[in-house]
Amino acid sequence: MPQIGIILGSDSDLPKIRQCPEILDKFGVSFEIIFSSAHRTPEQTKVWVESARSRGIKVIIAAAGGAAHLPGVCAAHTTLPIVGIPIESPVSGGLDSILSIIQMPSGIPVAAMPAGKAGGANSALFALSILSVSDTAIADKLASYREDMKSEIQKKNDLLKEKGYKEYIDSLGVKK
Repeated sequence: MPQIGIILGSDSDLPKIRQCPEILDKFGVSFEIIFSSAHRTPEQTKVWVESARSRGIKVIIAAAGGAAHLPGVCAAHTTLPIVGIPIESPVSGGLDSILSIIQMPSGIPVAAMPAGKAGGANSALFALSILSVSDTAIADKLASYREDMKSEIQKKNDLLKEKGYKEYIDSLGVKK
């Protein structure tokens, strides 16, 4: 049974949040993904959200761009936690989507992640944090994930010290 539901306003959003399902896979947490629009398929969206709890879903991640109504529409139809991912847009780089997601009225909360690549990753990690409240295995995996991040930073510092900043920058392939 999936524990996390991921709903996307469009199939073009999936590549933009790809780290979300990749991280959930890495943690071994089951999830389901659906494409459903707050505007083009409102009834389908409502039915999917309202039935989520009965399907075992404990957290919903909703990605949307532009008007970015999908996370709010989901929140209007359930008391499950909703994590909104604003999709980057050519208009303002996702700022329009961020503002739409965070401007929910009192009583209908939506957690808002950053736009871009970090939004996909952080939405999965935030949803896992919610699940970790009652699942110590997930809590342990999150702690290990963070330890791995610290180790990676230390390795980079060691390499920087060994090579010097000029050679280190060159090894990254960064153009002048």
